[in-house]
Formats: sequence, structure tokens, C-alpha cells
Amino acid sequence: MSIWDRLIGIVTSTGNALSGLVEAIRTLFEGDPETRRKVAFSVAMIALSAKMAKADGVVTEAEVSAFRQIFKFPEDQAQNVARLYNLARQDVAGYEAYAEKLSGLCVSGEANCPVLEDIVDGLFHIAKSDGALHEKELAFLRRVAEIFDMDDMKFEAILSRHAYLEGVDPYDLLGVSRKDDFSTIRRRYRVLVSEYHPDLLVARGVPAEQHATANDRMAAFNAAYEAIERERRAA
Repeated sequence: MSIWDRLIGIVTSTGNALSGLVEAIRTLFEGDPETRRKVAFSVAMIALSAKMAKADGVVTEAEVSAFRQIFKFPEDQAQNVARLYNLARQDVAGYEAYAEKLSGLCVSGEANCPVLEDIVDGLFHIAKSDGALHEKELAFLRRVAEIFDMDDMKFEAILSRHAYLEGVDPYDLLGVSRKDDFSTIRRRYRVLVSEYHPDLLVARGVPAEQHATANDRMAAFNAAYEAIERERRAA
């Protein structure tokens, strides 16, 4: 029996999509922390992307495609994944209740938890896939981040990575000051690149397929660093 078959069995037997999903993760894979982390991320992405689609009011082909970029699964499990998605979307519990439950997946209990940051990052990737980050989607993401105990600076940095447009301050994106010398900025850039390398996502239990968001991060960091470098050279 596959992981997804086991999850579906627990969720349908409890009759409660929210409690069933979270409790299944906590109990079913208790003796297998690596699988538990991967399943936790996958279920969180399914549940919250379903809730985000409901908040936005429409699910586009681009969003479905973006979801599959982040979260790949065997073709023979597509029906089970779809069932979990629909259970979450149809559940009467609001997205805030889901986010509250899913925040417990960060076992360290720390603020700005990397595992929860990866979830928010993945949701941003889906939200922007239709070419625009809509007001309701942004409000949804901001509230999820708040429930995840993510501070405003961290959220704005993620937002900047996904909406890197003219007018976005590259210094803010890298978390540096205009008063910093270039060697300090370069060190900060290198730290960010090393911290957000796709290999580290795997180490944190995030499925390797989430390279799409990792690539977004790298592109934004690179663009910000290059913008600062050009500015300093021209000065």
C-alpha cells in the first residue's frame, strides 16, 4: 500500500479532512522522520493550495501546472492526490484553521521556521503562475505567514523574490543596507545562495521536486546582487 493510499484511508475513516490529514502525518510516520517531513510538506502544499484556490475563486491551468512543478507524484497516485486536494477544498474549516494545524509540523517551534518558509515559498510560486499575484492571494499568503509565526521582514523578502519588478529595492531583497560596503554585501549574497541551495531543501525534508521555487529564489538573489554590483561600479 502506498503512502497516499494510507493517508486516504485514515482521512476517510476519521471523516474529518483537517484532523485526519494532520494526525495521519503525526502518527503514521512517527518512526520514520525523513518520510514524515516529506509527507508533511506534501500534504501542507496540497491542503493550503486547495484553500488558496478557494480564496481566489478560480483554479487556472497555469496554477495546476505550477502545483505539479513543485509537487510531483507517481501517475498512478494522481487520483489519491486529487482526492486529498478536493477534501481540503470542500472542508468547511477555513484556511486559517488549516494553517494553525499545519504550523505544528515545525517540530522546533521556532519563528521563521525553514520548513514553513518552504511552504509559503511554494504557495507564492503557484499564486503568481497565472501572471499576476492577486490581492486576495496576497492577503491569504500574508495571513498564512502570520499564523506560521513568520515576521514581516521575512515575508517581505519572500514577496520580493516572487515579484521582482522595477521599484523593488535589491538591498531589501538581500537584507543589507545601502551603507554596507560591497564586501559585506557580497558575503551576505553568498550566505543566501548557500542557505537556499536546492540540496539544503532536500536535507530539510522538502521533496527534491521543489526546484522550481529554489530556482525562483536564486534568480531573485542573482538579479538583486547584479543590480547592486552595477550601481556600485557606476558610482
